[in-house]
Amino acid sequence: MTDAPASAAPKTRQELLAYLDSLGISHATKDHAPVFTVAESVSLRDEIPGGHTKNLFVKDKKDQFFLLTVEENASVDLKTVHTIIGAASKVSFGKPEKLMEYLGVIPGSVTAFGAINDVHNNVTFVLDEDLMKEEVINCHPLSNDATTSIGREDLIRFLEATGHTPLVLKVTA
Repeated sequence: MTDAPASAAPKTRQELLAYLDSLGISHATKDHAPVFTVAESVSLRDEIPGGHTKNLFVKDKKDQFFLLTVEENASVDLKTVHTIIGAASKVSFGKPEKLMEYLGVIPGSVTAFGAINDVHNNVTFVLDEDLMKEEVINCHPLSNDATTSIGREDLIRFLEATGHTPLVLKVTA
């Protein structure tokens, strides 16, 4: 990872935001009560403009892991998405242990910002084409008690800075 030391402990929100600053990436973070589902986060829409995300951490039979970041209300067909993302087989949800090991987050806090913890590039990041039409993308800053807003190009720049080349694909119905 560029400019960020690899360590066993997952990065904190403060470390993530400092990393964004070091890249010259503009961002804004709003604290709120923890939200575990898209339904719980709907109340924040008026306060936080932009595209809100839903993240699916999936794997194929060869243990290739993918993080699908889509607009919060979009649906993804898990029976066919493997043909779009280049998986070796149909995908299933990754286990919470792998989510913590690779992205440094727990279920309910899954975010594209987890790339900062994926120092061995175990995860392929897939950004949905429809979500990327939004000027501003909103993601959890490694925990579900805040939302960080970032420009769509800056999200790609962040992912690339962590050593990941995100795939921008139409993965939603």
